[in-house]
Amino acid sequence: MDISKRIYIEEAQKKSKATVAGWVEKIKIMGNIGFITLRDRTGKLQIVAKEHLKELAKINKESCIIVSGDIKKGQLKSGDKELILKEFEIINKADPILPIEIFNETTNIDKRLDHRFLDVRNPKVMAIFKIRSKVIFLTEEYFQKNKFININTPKLTVMGVESGAELFSVDYFKKKAFLSQSPQVYKQMFVASGLERVYEIAPVFRAEKSHTTRHLTEFIGIDFEMGFIKDENDVMDVCEGLIKHLVDGVLKDCKKELELLKVDLKKVIKIPRISMKDAKKLISKKLKDDEDLDAESEKQLGEVIKKKYKSDLVFVYGYPWAVRPFYHMKEGDVTKSFDLIWNGVEITTGAQREHRLDILEKQAKEKEISLKTMGPYTEIFKFGCPMHGGAGFGADRIIETMLNLDNVREAILLPRDPERLKP
Repeated sequence: MDISKRIYIEEAQKKSKATVAGWVEKIKIMGNIGFITLRDRTGKLQIVAKEHLKELAKINKESCIIVSGDIKKGQLKSGDKELILKEFEIINKADPILPIEIFNETTNIDKRLDHRFLDVRNPKVMAIFKIRSKVIFLTEEYFQKNKFININTPKLTVMGVESGAELFSVDYFKKKAFLSQSPQVYKQMFVASGLERVYEIAPVFRAEKSHTTRHLTEFIGIDFEMGFIKDENDVMDVCEGLIKHLVDGVLKDCKKELELLKVDLKKVIKIPRISMKDAKKLISKKLKDDEDLDAESEKQLGEVIKKKYKSDLVFVYGYPWAVRPFYHMKEGDVTKSFDLIWNGVEITTGAQREHRLDILEKQAKEKEISLKTMGPYTEIFKFGCPMHGGAGFGADRIIETMLNLDNVREAILLPRDPERLKP
């Protein structure tokens, strides 16, 4: 059969004749007639066969086939049409026993991840990654429209932005190197280069032995940095604009996927901004002035904000200096930094950076960090560095939160965590 004539099932519904290909979800032979449910990434189509029944009976579920025939009005309640089989060919026959039950929602997530390519054949799982693809596209679109320049920074490096506790070491031709934990240094470097507004969508590596539903050792970071800002509010404005653009785009282009996942995604109108001091007053857990919000506090705050402001999102600004990196600009005992919390989960951290070298050196010393170990980092601030700020999102956590997934590992095709290094 001629594979070049193949069209998607979604398109076949509008034709009188069609050649379609995909995976056999169900097959049933009843006397002189056979029924196949064929599935591709756009949908399902019932194939009605009155010939080739012996050959069809030998096909196992999840075999890959190509079929052609006439498209007719079917008897299905959905109103979808059927294809009356004229010709078919087995592209690749599946083994009779599958390693996982693709449509069994109780299958253990680790077993599903072991056989992820089969797991993704479940339309609900596939819907997650269609939405993820759209989110990445929309992110690029947003930054390009807002005059940011895309950069690609090294993932093999000799420096981190903080201590080496979260760095994976690599043997680099008998030299010690690390997998990048953040493009922070490079973002600041290229703001100072004159590019002014930069962004990157790329892998980030964290050697954290965290066993939570929110953490990964490798994830896709969405990072941006911008020069000539007034303060951290300019950075929050960009974050807010990005989230609005993502939600609007997903609502517009992913209706079918949201419906399949039963996600009630709400349009973002305005994201409230509250100080850390006020945030602590809104939750029942008593936290000291120099303490950070833990996961429990963020969740509770999310619930309070939903009731008080009718918003799923909130910016919390003015984080204590004690819990922020040395390069965040100080303002007394707090920093000009913020977190963005969505449905009780932190999805980004941002800040105005300290661009004055003398103050930066004092702050590093206060945090007991030697800038000498950070290579050319200090050079950025010696030759005309503008005031600047930025933020970093985890694409996987955005998807986890947007779609109310139980685990961030559901939002990434092949996750890496302290226990998982394959497939």
